[in-house]
Amino acid sequence: MRLALLFLAAPALVFAIGPATAEPLPTNVGDCTTTTISWIGNRLDGAPDSGDAVEYANGGYGVSYDREPGLRAAQVGDEVTLCLTSIPEDCPPGDDRGFIYKATDLRTGQSWELPNAQHMCGGA
Repeated sequence: MRLALLFLAAPALVFAIGPATAEPLPTNVGDCTTTTISWIGNRLDGAPDSGDAVEYANGGYGVSYDREPGLRAAQVGDEVTLCLTSIPEDCPPGDDRGFIYKATDLRTGQSWELPNAQHMCGGA
């Protein structure tokens, strides 16, 4: 009987907790999605002055050679609105570097705008 009650309660528990928010990355300039921050760190491992980097639960990534105040106030797990603001032109097929996304942290209200790679498409 206890086992049956556990199985009946399990779906309610999953619903209450819910999955991590991770809508797909936006594909058109001006489109936005909601996701969560899965990692925040340095642009280069072990080099805190190398700039900031962030990964999102939907597979998005942002990187900067600078320290980003809005990103520095964010925490892993924060929900963000992620908007595609720019797509580079005349890129080689399959080279998806240089997409620029603006993230707004829904907890802090702060924003940052970062490219998805250290170099633009066709670059190094």
